[in-house]
Amino acid sequence: MKKYNVAILGATGAVGAEFLKLIEERNFPFNELRLLASKRSAGKIINFMGKDYTVQEATHDSFAGIDIALFAGGSISKEFAPSAVKAGAVVIDNSSAFRMDPEVPLIVPEVNPEAILKHKGIIANPNCSTIIMLMALKPIYDLARIKRIIVSTYQAVSGAGKEGIDELTNQVGEYLEGKEMTANILPSASAEKHYPIAFNLIPQIDVFCDNLYTKEEMKMVNETRKILDDYDMRITATTIRVPVYRSHSESVNIELEKDVSLDEIKKALAAFPGVIVQDDPETQTYPMPLYTSDTDEVYVGRLRRDESAPNSFNLWVVGDQIRKGAALNTLQIAETMIKNGWI
Repeated sequence: MKKYNVAILGATGAVGAEFLKLIEERNFPFNELRLLASKRSAGKIINFMGKDYTVQEATHDSFAGIDIALFAGGSISKEFAPSAVKAGAVVIDNSSAFRMDPEVPLIVPEVNPEAILKHKGIIANPNCSTIIMLMALKPIYDLARIKRIIVSTYQAVSGAGKEGIDELTNQVGEYLEGKEMTANILPSASAEKHYPIAFNLIPQIDVFCDNLYTKEEMKMVNETRKILDDYDMRITATTIRVPVYRSHSESVNIELEKDVSLDEIKKALAAFPGVIVQDDPETQTYPMPLYTSDTDEVYVGRLRRDESAPNSFNLWVVGDQIRKGAALNTLQIAETMIKNGWI
């Protein structure tokens, strides 16, 4: 098998660390591995698969000879993606910078792999909550087109990166010691006010838009329409940060174009790659973030008809934000390109 020269931008963060873990787990065919980060992290040594790698400061010249550039996300993507493409690399980017660019495909490999072929050097990885939701909704959409989605998310602090994870840990310690909890990260680092997440829920992820929705909520609306190529679909979202380390949970209500049975939905979900149905009320079997963390699949349960509306159903969806919601989906895009000879 051909091997590829791979660069990871943001190698020292939570998603970057997950890239490395998954490359080893999945035996990704790499030749050279170049670890890149900000000036602050440059010089750090990372031992990977028995070899020491020195993290290099990312510059516009960092991508010479690179075939695939995995970007962990952040504002740095917009600065360096054009340079990587100019050097001949295909960039698969985790940030929101390019997701709604009509020239950039937005990909969940199990949902719309064919859209990869439209890329012009940059491929966007969707928002974590969008990925997790669409893994559960695509097999249902194929059964009977979805007319409307109402989704409420319960998002782990891993969505705010390593800093969010550390802040939850620190706040729990402060609370148990009777100290005032220190909050610097959530609901977003740029916000004027910050609130503790330990023992709390924060009904704001990212900043508010003019329509009073947050950017996170509008990402779910706009990205879902783009990925499914269905701009008539009605979607409303409420996104909430919860004191959970890993795995986002989502309560989803859908209205279908035609009626299907609950059994048909369960069978379609069970047959869909990357989805596991955990749905047995008699034995209290349903997905929970504590038990889905550090796994690749998206889990679906609490399936039931919405008795208040025709052709409508409720479902509960849980998936690891750092894996399928970020690093795994990115790597799967690269694997799809390799498998199909698209790179």
